Amino acid sequence: MLFELDPIPGLKLREALVDEAEEDELIARIAAEPLTPFQFQQYEGKRLTRSFGRHYDFARGRLEESEPIPDWLQPLRARCASFAGLEPDHLVHVLLIRYDPGAGIGWHRDRPVFEEVVGVSLGAATTLDFRRRLGDRKFARVAVPLAPRSAYLLSGEARQQWEHGIKPHEALRFSITFRSLAE
Repeated sequence: MLFELDPIPGLKLREALVDEAEEDELIARIAAEPLTPFQFQQYEGKRLTRSFGRHYDFARGRLEESEPIPDWLQPLRARCASFAGLEPDHLVHVLLIRYDPGAGIGWHRDRPVFEEVVGVSLGAATTLDFRRRLGDRKFARVAVPLAPRSAYLLSGEARQQWEHGIKPHEALRFSITFRSLAE
């Protein structure tokens, strides 16, 4: 565990969800996928992505069916589900992301159609930043280091009341994010 106590209710952290050999294989698999720049309405992000199971269309504002989750992701899906206390079939969406140097992800909350979010960090280490509004122009902030091969779960307060983001950095990084659907 990265912290003795998780710093935000609903945030759960785990070091070394995968080992180095698994990390190398997952990175090679992601690199072999036809990733495309992230699209948010008329904007194009610097990170490259690919969705399976479901895909959120930001231009239309809705969740759509996507290609089935491939077999090579099923063991990781099962491990992430176990970490989150879920059945594997509850994790219906997976997003592969490649963060090239200079890429990050701005402040956001995952779309309300999703519930639990389980992320696996691969490649370079990074920091997952959190903020929650306290009032006019004031925020509570928490910075959570993510080591390579670590995982995090966002649920409850961490998922619903806090925004999160990753500052741009100069190292190549990958992530695999699984999501369940809100009831």
